[in-house]
Amino acid sequence: MKIITFGEVMLRLSPPGVERFTQADSLTMHFGGTEANVCVSLAQFGFQAAHVTRFPDHALGKAAAGYLRKYGVDTQYVRYGDGRLGLYFLETGAGSRASQIIYDRVDSAFARIIPSDIDWESILRGADWFHWTGITPALSQGAADCLLAGIQTANRLGVPVSADIVYRSNLWQYGRRPQDIMPALTEGCTLVLGSKGLFSDLYNVVGSTFQEAGRAMMKRFPNIRYVTDTKRVSVTASHNQLSAKLFDGHSVYKSRLHDIRPITDRIGTGDAYVAGLIYGLLTFNDLQRAVEFGAAASALKHTIPGDVNLATIAEVETLASGDTSGKLKR
Repeated sequence: MKIITFGEVMLRLSPPGVERFTQADSLTMHFGGTEANVCVSLAQFGFQAAHVTRFPDHALGKAAAGYLRKYGVDTQYVRYGDGRLGLYFLETGAGSRASQIIYDRVDSAFARIIPSDIDWESILRGADWFHWTGITPALSQGAADCLLAGIQTANRLGVPVSADIVYRSNLWQYGRRPQDIMPALTEGCTLVLGSKGLFSDLYNVVGSTFQEAGRAMMKRFPNIRYVTDTKRVSVTASHNQLSAKLFDGHSVYKSRLHDIRPITDRIGTGDAYVAGLIYGLLTFNDLQRAVEFGAAASALKHTIPGDVNLATIAEVETLASGDTSGKLKR
């Protein structure tokens, strides 16, 4: 299976452990970005996964590409040019103290991308899936235009398209609103991850239940075959409960509830769900099994430091089956 993802990759800088920014005298480096996180997960599951992005043409950009390659991602479609590498700073919470993130990504190399940088026809030919998120079109008109061209090419080639439509309202700084851009992008989607609130806010699509909202989304965007969402209960910063659901136009499939404590790293857990669900949809002829696999993949990501999910298929299937023992493997 050939998977293509498109989006920015940033450098993450974090104080050690659960230290606060104000007390740290060193910062730990990771690379990550929501679409690239999906790509890494699918590469770990054995798929041929390639990420499309633009990095600055210097050592940090090359290091970010090397990070992706380290985890099995094909970087042949990475472009290099002017601009900077986007940053984000993460302070990990504990107990009743929440985590916090500070972004520093204005005018990044990725935000300077333009449609002529990407040959979507050659990239998507022979692909089995294309994934994007609402963060990418938030960064610049060029990024939004590139993404639209990619989705349209995928549709023309018959490649399924998925989107996590969380759009981060504070990132839209180039004069366009998400409501101006997102509908045209969503028209080409096969799978959409989002909540009733997002459907209403972005598309004026309403429904009193997840099923009603999903059906309304499918009426508004006839290409959509699946609507999905996750439900998280934050008991504390160190203890969450997670489940997922998937609607196919007829039935709602709900995963088991995962009680997660203690949390090692919550970043990238939504991306782990999307990757697990995509894997399940492409591998299993069973929607219940697919949503269980996605939810279990997300739950396991909470135990892994960094942005990306490095859980194996066997580990995910063990948890998806209900085995939460964490028994030592020898």
